[in-house]
Amino acid sequence: MDLGAGVFEIRINRTQRMNALGVQTVKDLRQAVHEASAKDARVLLIRGSEQVFCAGADLKERKGMSQPEKIAHNAQINELFNEIAHLPYVTVAVINGLALGGGLELALTCDLRFAASQVKLGLTESRIGVFPGAGGTQRLPRIVGKARALQMMLSGEPIESEFAADIGLVNAVFSSMDLDAKIHAYAHMLATRSPGAQAQIKRLVNEGLDLPLPQALALERQALPAILESADYAEGLLAFEEKRPPRFAALNRK
Repeated sequence: MDLGAGVFEIRINRTQRMNALGVQTVKDLRQAVHEASAKDARVLLIRGSEQVFCAGADLKERKGMSQPEKIAHNAQINELFNEIAHLPYVTVAVINGLALGGGLELALTCDLRFAASQVKLGLTESRIGVFPGAGGTQRLPRIVGKARALQMMLSGEPIESEFAADIGLVNAVFSSMDLDAKIHAYAHMLATRSPGAQAQIKRLVNEGLDLPLPQALALERQALPAILESADYAEGLLAFEEKRPPRFAALNRK
């Protein structure tokens, strides 16, 4: 869904299966992401339909799969999630309802997460004899810390969105009635910022977290000359001088 000004929204609409990630749903999500990117998205919102964000992998569908099919399905989910995680523009999970297992892992791939009030979130895989296999064991500790992540994954017990905000798992919580209006307004604000600067911020944060601080700071310094010579920075300075909003160009993704 094109919300204008470079803001796009993808809604998972498989309510009869709690928006679970079946094989076709994963293919459809991947296609939707590619279409948004092709249209020069600046902000991508990922949201569930009805009262569910995503209940994770479709376990009913998976039960009938052979072992190679299960592995292939997991690989397809991981490929989708990795693509979302590496998009150069801003991604936002709009957690409108239940987000469990792979559904929470999907939210973890996004840059930002906002949730409706009293929504349940959890990596519940240990309750059925498996571990989070779509990035959860790696992404969750990087967001909430090792101890909190282990507590959530080892117990498999969901938490409510208000507590998720307290531990930094979600950025903010809004009432279900206000959620879309708040996020759409925020997304349109984000879309007015420099796409080039946002892409560099994402890259530096993501790459720097895996480096010792001196190397991470060196990485930041290495990126400065190009950004200071960029058209966006020149436009930002001119707009500041002329006391007007800047008009930033679309990000070159080639």
